[in-house]
Amino acid sequence: ITVKSSNQDTVTAAGEVGNDPPKEEPWETPLKTTVVNIDAGEFQGHKVSLWDLLHSHYIPEENRKELLELYEAGELTLEQVKTVVSTIVTRAAAAERAEPAAPVNEPRAEAAATEAEPTPLHGD
Repeated sequence: ITVKSSNQDTVTAAGEVGNDPPKEEPWETPLKTTVVNIDAGEFQGHKVSLWDLLHSHYIPEENRKELLELYEAGELTLEQVKTVVSTIVTRAAAAERAEPAAPVNEPRAEAAATEAEPTPLHGD
């Protein structure tokens, strides 16, 4: 019976985890209601909450955790979080834009170099 009770507790706990969004922490609300206009990446031209930006693929999990901890502890203001998150997202989106261009050009450059190299060797 104790084991079953324990299993039920686990199920309940899992259910509570799934229902987390309605039970948000008081410090989460400003992050979810503060909207930022980011002209970068997938958010370009859209107003996005700081919460959504923090949980986007542009913010590494380690950075997100650190920012949330500092904000929750009162060491960062909402405005500071907004500035940091906006900067990270803008830079990450710019880097993302630059990255796909490089690999597309690199194989062509390598192919051209590979084709060019054997010719002089065969010519020698």
